[in-house]
Amino acid sequence: MNSKLHAVCDGKGRPVVLLLTEGQMSDHKGAALMLLRLPRAKDLLSDKGYDSNRFREALTERGVVPCITSSESRKVPIPYEKALYRQRHRIENMSGRLKDWRRIAMRYDRSAHTFMSAICLAATVLFWINES
Repeated sequence: MNSKLHAVCDGKGRPVVLLLTEGQMSDHKGAALMLLRLPRAKDLLSDKGYDSNRFREALTERGVVPCITSSESRKVPIPYEKALYRQRHRIENMSGRLKDWRRIAMRYDRSAHTFMSAICLAATVLFWINES
């Protein structure tokens, strides 16, 4: 039993869009599923798992500047703004805070629906507490 959580966060590291997929699904397919739900933004920071020409083109069509590191399979790396990319730690911090909840870190739930409910509940509680 394996799953992968794809998340889009705002500038403060709060989750805006969450998508739970099977662990074997590539990040490219997860990105394609989330593309229509992306909020308006100037930039999108992402790791090399989401590096594909199709995703970059779709972001550019929406007026979003992709800041994605190039995967090792690229023969010619695409440059990205390194100062902006340093802000990606907020996404990692968000997933780390979610995994502080043992139920999420250990994936006790068998049902994907129940597991996603626990993630949404944890995200709501954690980030509501941080705002107040």
